[in-house]
Parts: sequence; structure tokens; C-alpha cells
Amino acid sequence: MLITLPDFAYLLGVPTATARLRVIPEDFQVIETLSFEPSGTGEHVFLQIRKRNTNTDWLARQLAQFANVKSLAVSYAGLKDRHAVTTQWFSIHLAGQAGDKLNWQTLNNETVQVLQQTRHERKLRRGALRDNQFILCLRDVTGDHQDLENRLTQLAAQGVPNYFGEQRFGHNHHNLQQAGTILLEHASVADRHQRGLYLSAARSFLFNCILSERVSRRLWNQAMIGDVMQLAGSHSVFPIKEIEADIIQRLQMFDLHPAAPLWGKGENLATADALALMQTVLAPYSGWCDGLIREDLTLEWRNLRLVVNDLQWTWLDATTLQLRFHLPAGSYATTVLRELVISEEYSFEN
Repeated sequence: MLITLPDFAYLLGVPTATARLRVIPEDFQVIETLSFEPSGTGEHVFLQIRKRNTNTDWLARQLAQFANVKSLAVSYAGLKDRHAVTTQWFSIHLAGQAGDKLNWQTLNNETVQVLQQTRHERKLRRGALRDNQFILCLRDVTGDHQDLENRLTQLAAQGVPNYFGEQRFGHNHHNLQQAGTILLEHASVADRHQRGLYLSAARSFLFNCILSERVSRRLWNQAMIGDVMQLAGSHSVFPIKEIEADIIQRLQMFDLHPAAPLWGKGENLATADALALMQTVLAPYSGWCDGLIREDLTLEWRNLRLVVNDLQWTWLDATTLQLRFHLPAGSYATTVLRELVISEEYSFEN
């Protein structure tokens, strides 16, 4: 089946400026910060690695091969962009002195550099990040500079809609097409990892549809009657029946964010107006929703508002704009960029 992504609603309207992104890998830099400090002891070797134009999964397999362990012994907190320069942590399960005898620096080459080595008692789990720092360079920027700076000021003050980035849906939306065959045609996919990617793409798509409708109604950062609220920096959620003054104040202070579901089995906490909006948006995708429940995925919640922390910008010259900001784990820098410029991305061979 053919799925076409809708033009999800913009917070500030379609940008008038254009720019080129990733002309070179150094134009897109990501530095992750763990949510904990490795203890220095334990069965798991932790490596901080800077990689250039390198796929995270591919590098994890290279680490496993170098350490002579199974691929499952290597883990990381999150996938990082391939066409970029990214700094991230990996853990390798190596009990005893085995890991200490390996010279990890021999891995260094023009695309990979081991920056730090330590140990910890437990493996590195997905999502175990405090945040990601982004340093992006937009080249050949055209359009009204003042409008672009006004947009930056607004994003710094109020954040952006927390859309899943298009990369979630795969090249030419392949992941989404495959999800449709699984959910609507009961197709089988032998590779569990790939199957998981496809189903995650489906849940992300449905979330984006709900968020887009709320952006259109200017309710993406406002409470609705019957809404579900998520505590900032937490996965904790709670439903509200009425929009009380305390809820409004906490939303203004960024202590709370409205949330929408990542579809699956389990209780939908939304009621009243919030539930009605959700049902209207998802009605054309009832087969997808039923399929996700059949696939035994558990309903989860994701906040609708993405706070762009420490947003700074500098004009390196008349047409080159550098951006610096921090985002929490699970969010997308491209979601920030889509509110600023229409970007043309370049690609590189690994």
C-alpha cells in the first residue's frame, strides 16, 4: 500500500527562508550527555566515541567484532545521524580483565575516534540520556533575515511542536509503507528489529497526525478538557477533567506539557474534548490502531511540546547561520529546523 505523509501543520507558518543543510558532515554535529555518571568499575566497558559519516548500528557491530563478543553485548543510548559528526557512548559487556587488555585506540581512523574509556556495573540502555547538544550550520541562506531571527526568538520562548522527524519513517517513507502491510495485510517480517522499526513508524505517524490537528487549533501547548498532562522531564502522566488555574500556570512555567498517545493496548486516559479530537483524527486509521493492539504494543504517552533549551544563533557570514541548542532524548533537531527554513539536504557515501 502507498502512504503519503500529510503536510503536518506548522507553528509559525511555512518558512519563507531556504538553506542548505549537511553540505559537509561537520554542518550537523551532535553531542550526547548521559543521564548518569559511569562508576568506573563493573563488567561493562563504556566508550565515548566521535564518529563522522558513520552509522551507529554499523559501528556497534565493529565494536563487537573487535572485542570478539556477540552483537547483543554492545549497546548504546540512541541512534545518531549517519550524515553528521556525532559523539556518543557505547557499552560492551566484558567481564573480568578482558576489556582492559584491548587497545581501543587502534580503532581510531579518519571517521572514528575513541575519546574516553571507563566501566560501569550495568549496560547502557536506550534513552539513558540527559540531552543531546546540536551544533548546526545552515549555508546559502536566502530570505528575510529579520523574519528568521523573529522565528528563532519565538522558538526559544515557546518551544516547537514535538513532531517525530521524517527520518523516523524511512527513506521514501519505506518504514511506514511496511507498517501498513503488517497492520492491514497481516504481512510477516522475520527480522524482529526491522519489524519493531516499522511498528514504531506507525505509532509515530498517528502521533504526528494528532499533534498536527492540535497545532492547527492552537492547542498544542494549551490544555483541553479531558486532556492528559505529562510532567516535564518525566514519563509520568495524569488526566485532567477541567482546566484549572493551577494547570494553566504550570503549563506556562513549562512544568507540564499536554500529551498524546503512542498507540497500543491499554487504557486511554483522555476523555471529553481531548478524546473527541483524538477519535476524529484517528478515524481514518482505525485499521492501524487495531493492528497495533493486535501486535501487542502497549499504549505510551509523548508530550506535544518540545522545549528548545539554550538556543543560540550566530551569523558566520551574510548567508551562513550557525545554531546551537539542547534537546531531550527522543526528539529531533529537524523538527526545530522545519519551523525556520525550507532546507535542501545533501547526502554522503559512508
